Amino acid sequence: MTFKTIKVEQHDNIAVLILNRPKKLNAFTFLMLNELLIAFDTIEADDNLKAVIISGAGRGFCAGADLSSGKDTFNPSFDTFGVKEVDFRRDAGGILTLRMYKFLKPIIFACNGPAVGVGASMQLAGDIRIASEDARFGFVFANRGIVPDACSSWFLPKIVGISKALELTFSGRIIGSLEALDISLISSVHKPENLINDAINIAQGLVEKSAPISIAITRQMLWRSYSQNDPYDAHVIESKAMDSRGASDDAQEGVNSFLEKRSAKFTNKITSDMPDFFPWWEDAD
Repeated sequence: MTFKTIKVEQHDNIAVLILNRPKKLNAFTFLMLNELLIAFDTIEADDNLKAVIISGAGRGFCAGADLSSGKDTFNPSFDTFGVKEVDFRRDAGGILTLRMYKFLKPIIFACNGPAVGVGASMQLAGDIRIASEDARFGFVFANRGIVPDACSSWFLPKIVGISKALELTFSGRIIGSLEALDISLISSVHKPENLINDAINIAQGLVEKSAPISIAITRQMLWRSYSQNDPYDAHVIESKAMDSRGASDDAQEGVNSFLEKRSAKFTNKITSDMPDFFPWWEDAD
């Protein structure tokens, strides 16, 4: 895969996706959005890749939206690239995080430096977020006269709680990696030189002993449980998934490998063997 604003590396069965505009602190553009969407589609379609890590080139993760258009950066009248619905223009960050929300493999953000605006909000759709000691996070939207993007008004309160989410978005205050760890915005802090290798080790720990289809279904079950009104809704999906998975080759292999005290070799593939009931939701987009 060859891109202009990102690059994709492969470390064994883990994809490492790097935002690659270091001279601009990896500022977010419509081209970057489109390339990220292509990369996610490509990684998801490759059964040899089990998880994706996202980080930034250079000293920053992402400085937010590219402000090269000056005062008209966020003016919809000057947007010739956006996706438009009947009565609104979809924000680019939200298009990205909704794609990540539907992704079928683990997503790990490895934040290597400053991450503000969409650089911070895009990370909320990750399953695990880790950061280097140099990382900084800022939900600075109100400081620029706009509002949170990338579905962060949905994600952020679920991660840090409503009061902390409001404080961070009202003030636009920049926080360091240790405070981010303290409020559970990230799960661990790492030496800058170890960040990517540590992220790869975390990714391997997630996928090396587990069936890819089980991970894909579980990811959607847990993320989408936020929109369920009653535990019975979860019970219905879990029951269908248990019946489907219980009759699969993977389930037989999982039990046999345990009884025989060996590593499991799961053969069912995301690209060809997802159960008939999947997906069980209707996409809004």
